[in-house]
Amino acid sequence: MKVAVWDTYVQRTDGKKMHFDIIVPENVKDSNVIFHYGHEYLKYKDVKSKKLTTKECEFCHIEYATQEVISDIESKGYHIVEMENCI
Repeated sequence: MKVAVWDTYVQRTDGKKMHFDIIVPENVKDSNVIFHYGHEYLKYKDVKSKKLTTKECEFCHIEYATQEVISDIESKGYHIVEMENCI
């Protein structure tokens, strides 16, 4: 399965910047859908952020998914790769 990777940075209330990737099937191109997934993840992590726009979240590249990514996409529509300050 080919997937699209959306590089995402979110300012936390403690001043640190979170960096994570939102991974979706390559045919998902609606940024509002991507932002919704990002907000779901932030809610799950209990991080309050008012902004998640093309400035904070932008398409990066296409790659082949691992089985873990495929499983997440099949169950919830997306996968998150935590990079920095993802409490």
